[in-house]
Amino acid sequence: MQSIYALHQKNSDDIEKEEKFLINSIDNISNLYLIMISSLIELRKKEILFLETSSKKHLATPEERNPNRKFVNNAVLQNLEDSNSISIAIEKRKIDNWIMNDDYILILLNEVKQSSLYEKYMLSRTNSFEEDKQFVVDMFTEIIAPNEKLYEYIEDNKLTWIDDIPMVNTQILKQLKAITQEEEFRVTKLYKDEEDKEYVSLLFRKTVLNEVDLAKEYIDKTPNWDTERIAELDTIILKMAICEFLKFPSIPVKVTINEYLEIAKEYSTPKSSIFINGILDNLVKEFSKENKIKKSGRGLL
Repeated sequence: MQSIYALHQKNSDDIEKEEKFLINSIDNISNLYLIMISSLIELRKKEILFLETSSKKHLATPEERNPNRKFVNNAVLQNLEDSNSISIAIEKRKIDNWIMNDDYILILLNEVKQSSLYEKYMLSRTNSFEEDKQFVVDMFTEIIAPNEKLYEYIEDNKLTWIDDIPMVNTQILKQLKAITQEEEFRVTKLYKDEEDKEYVSLLFRKTVLNEVDLAKEYIDKTPNWDTERIAELDTIILKMAICEFLKFPSIPVKVTINEYLEIAKEYSTPKSSIFINGILDNLVKEFSKENKIKKSGRGLL
C-alpha cells in the first residue's frame, strides 16, 4: 500500500525501483527482529560486566563481592546467547547496533533494575526455568518494547521500521512464551515459503498494472461519495482488495476483507473502514453472482 502510494505521490512509473525498495524494506524487518532479540542478550552481558567490575573495587561491599547472580543466570537469556541460530543470523547480517550504541543498552538495563518487576524477581537467588521465562516475557513486554528511547533510536535508524516494530515485537513475544528448556531458540523465517515471498511482488505489480480496471469495479458503487474526494489511501486499499478477490485464488475472501479493514483503521481516515467495508461487501455479492471470484481450496469463500 505504501509503495503504491509512493508511486502516486512521485507521479512515477518506475515500478521496478519502487518494487526493489519494497522488497528491501521487507528484508530489513529481519534486521529489526535481530536488533530487538540481541538487546536481551546485551542486557545480560552488560550486567555480567557490571558485577565483575563491582567485585573488583578496592572497597567492595560484601554484596558486591558475592552478588545475587539470578539475572545473569536466567536460563532464557542464556538460551538466547547460546543460540547458534541467532549467532549465525547476527553475523550474516552484520548486526552490530549495540556495539556502536551501547548507551541504549545501559539505559534499558537501568530501567530494568529500577523496576518492581526486577525487585520481585531478585528476592531469591535460585533460578527456575518457568520463573526465568515469565520474567523475560514481562521484562520485554513492560520495559523493553515500550521504551521511548529505544523507539526513538529505531525511528532514527530506518523510517520503515516504525510500521514494522509492533509486528516484530509480537513475534518475539510469541517465541519467548513458547521457549522450552530443551530446545534452542531459533530465528523465525521472514517468509513462510516461496509462494509467500512471491506474493509481495505479485500483489504490488498486479495492482499497479491494473489500477484503471480495478478502479472501474468500485467507481459506480459509491453513489453517496464524490469519487474525487475519496481519500487516496482508500482507493489504493480498495484496488488491492479487489485485486486479491479476482487474481489471487488461494486467498480467502474473508481474510482479504479483514486484512484491508485493519489497514484502513491503522492508516486512513476514521470513517474509512466503514466505507471500505460497505464497498467490499457489495462487490463480493456482485462478483459471486457474476462468478468472477474463483477461489481454490476448501472454505475460501
